[in-house]
Amino acid sequence: MQLTTPALCRLGAFALLIAGPTPALAYMGPGLGLGAIGSALGIVGAVLLAIVSVVWYPFKRMLRRMRGSSASAPATRRQSTPQS
Repeated sequence: MQLTTPALCRLGAFALLIAGPTPALAYMGPGLGLGAIGSALGIVGAVLLAIVSVVWYPFKRMLRRMRGSSASAPATRRQSTPQS
């Protein structure tokens, strides 16, 4: 079977129509939009907080070593006893 030029043109046009984008015809209301923005900001915030926490812990240990071992000991609180 040989494809003639008109048949080849019809086949090409059909392939282009099938491969083309189609509109979703969907409505995204303000609630869904704000929820998506909030979720995206939450994910970005969680990633940034994870990075900061991974960087902060070694930095805090370095500061304790630079200040000396006396700063790393827990401070004792004086307890006031009521005098009767």
